[in-house]
Amino acid sequence: MTKGLDVRDKLRKDLQDYLHQTFPGTDAYVKLLDIGPPVGKPVQYRVSGPDIQTVRYLAGKLGSIVDTQSSLTNLAFDWNEPARVVKIDVLQDKARQLGVSSEDIATALNSIVEGATATQVRDDIYLVNVTGRAEAEERGSVDTLLDLQLSSSSGKVIPLSSVATFRYELEQPTIWRRDRIPTITIKAGIKDATQPATVVAALAEKVEAFKSTLPAGYSVAVGGSVEESAKSQGPILAVAPVMLFAMATLLMIQLQSFHRLFLVFSVAPLALIGVVAALLLSNAPLGFVALLGVLALIGILIRNSVILVVQIEELRGSGMSPWQAVVEATEHRMRPIMLTAAAATLALIPISRQIFWGPMAYSMMGGIIVGTVLTLLFLPSLYVVWFRIRPEAGEQ
Repeated sequence: MTKGLDVRDKLRKDLQDYLHQTFPGTDAYVKLLDIGPPVGKPVQYRVSGPDIQTVRYLAGKLGSIVDTQSSLTNLAFDWNEPARVVKIDVLQDKARQLGVSSEDIATALNSIVEGATATQVRDDIYLVNVTGRAEAEERGSVDTLLDLQLSSSSGKVIPLSSVATFRYELEQPTIWRRDRIPTITIKAGIKDATQPATVVAALAEKVEAFKSTLPAGYSVAVGGSVEESAKSQGPILAVAPVMLFAMATLLMIQLQSFHRLFLVFSVAPLALIGVVAALLLSNAPLGFVALLGVLALIGILIRNSVILVVQIEELRGSGMSPWQAVVEATEHRMRPIMLTAAAATLALIPISRQIFWGPMAYSMMGGIIVGTVLTLLFLPSLYVVWFRIRPEAGEQ
């Protein structure tokens, strides 16, 4: 538990340096806890295809492309290199003559390599298996297998080498599959403050060029943080049209005019100026939490716009000239709109320093400030231009 972000970042660097120096050649990577679904290394690409050797070859080529990005570190594959194994071919005719079955051989080998449960001991409310197996030196030695003694059905002891032959081979110790298709995942960490989406966007052109050279049946997909972020934002984007339609329907019922509806909606998109500025100044990412803040911001700005437009229409309905109604309504609604915006902005300050809620707070604070200014300056100006209102004699 560190006492601050600067201490945490220093400790992370110290741990990373220690692992690289102590365990050279290994994939040692120190990362922060994920705020959201755990993905491991944030930048990932998946290479899939029917043939294992071709998938390995293509994954190596894509890995060299990904490794050209300077902000990435600790690039690794979840599986790739084959391992040397010992294959045991049982001489079935000879084994049957000596009264030894393949099951007997498998049981004996398993007791040496994997081990067999001899008994159990109780630890509080848990039962812990006591496993008996050969020592590490014996498990890794071929001589142990050659000298392994088997019990035949006649009670005689027979060495394994008399009923089996041994040979070395290379095979994949692990093969990961997605939809039953062999898939290698290329994973990489980020050594600076660059966001995963930025890295993927920078590599997009090279990756697309690589995809165009793939044989039929082989594919490349983006994984990691970018994929999980798309999954979390997908449900929001799916209901966004329904949300906008419901908002437009309710506003149309209240305003009863397509012109006024357009004026009310015109301010909300321009508030993104404040959102982008606040996120850039705070160096906060535009992720799932920031998008929630943008959605909440839309409601706040549309409410202020509706209040101002309705006030203008009421003043015009009472007999006031259009120009004077715009000026009077803006001056009359300036104080409550600004006080509401100030209260909302100040209330977001305490959570702006939090890692999880910070992007939402900054996006809302920037959007509220700029949106309020636009509501009080841009919306009245747009109203005057849209309805072609001119000041009458004596009006300013």
